[in-house]
Amino acid sequence: MFETPDKDWPEVLEAQPGHAEDWRDVARRGGYPTPALELKDREARSLWFAGYTQTYLERDLRDVATVSSLIDFRRLMRVACLRLGSLVNQTELGRDVGLSQPTVHRHLDVLEASYQLVRVPAYAVNRTKRLIKTPKLYWTDTALAMHLAGEQKPRGCHLENLILGDLLVWSGSMLDPPQILYWRTSIGEEVDFVIEWQGQLLPVEVKAASRARVADTTSLRAFRMEYPDVTRAGLLLHAGDETSWLADGILAVPWWRVV
Repeated sequence: MFETPDKDWPEVLEAQPGHAEDWRDVARRGGYPTPALELKDREARSLWFAGYTQTYLERDLRDVATVSSLIDFRRLMRVACLRLGSLVNQTELGRDVGLSQPTVHRHLDVLEASYQLVRVPAYAVNRTKRLIKTPKLYWTDTALAMHLAGEQKPRGCHLENLILGDLLVWSGSMLDPPQILYWRTSIGEEVDFVIEWQGQLLPVEVKAASRARVADTTSLRAFRMEYPDVTRAGLLLHAGDETSWLADGILAVPWWRVV
C-alpha cells in the first residue's frame, strides 16, 4: 500500500485473492492451527482452549515468572479479555480483580512477554511521549480471548483484534518493520490503528457494520487534517463487500481484502 499511489488502491485491493467471509466465524476459530483448521464445532474448540490455558498456567508460566496465585492470574486474564480495544487502566483492572496496581502491572508484563497480550502504543509526534501515553489492550488470538472471557458472540473489538493480528504479522515480516500505533485526542477522537513507516502515516479505522457510512469517517478526517503532510489516504475497514471512496481521502474497504 505504501508503495502504491493512493488513487490506485481500489484497483490493487480488488485484485487481491481474498474472498468474503463472516468475520465472526473467523474470530471464533482464531489462529491456532488445531482449533482453526481441524476442529469443526464450538464444544471441541472450547475443550482445546481449556487445555491450552491449563498448560500455559501450570507449565509454561512457571518458566517465565513467579505467580503466587493462579486463580488471581486467571481472573485478570478474563477481565483483560473483556476489555479488548480499551485503554489499559491498571488501577481499574486491579480493582475489578482484587489485586494491587503493582501486581497487575507485573502480571500484564508476564502476559505480554509470553505472547498472550498485546499492548498497542499511542501515536505521538514526539516518540518519547509514546512510552508514557496509555496503550490499548488486545490479545494475540481472538478465539482464546473469547474463551477466557466466557463470550460466545464476537464483538466489534474482536474484528479490531483480527485486523491487528494481521498487521503485526505483516510488520514482523519486514526488515524495516512499520510501527503499529493508535491515535486518540483529549476530546475523544480516535483512530483504531496508525501505521507509521518511513516517514508516512496510514490511518485505519475498523467498523463491524456491513455498510460503511460517511459519519464513520470523522476521526480519519480529523487525523488527516492534523498531519496533512505525512498522512496517506485513510482506510475504513468494514464487514460489507464494497470498495469505494467514501469521502475525500477515505477509502472504504471490506476487511477481508486486506487480511
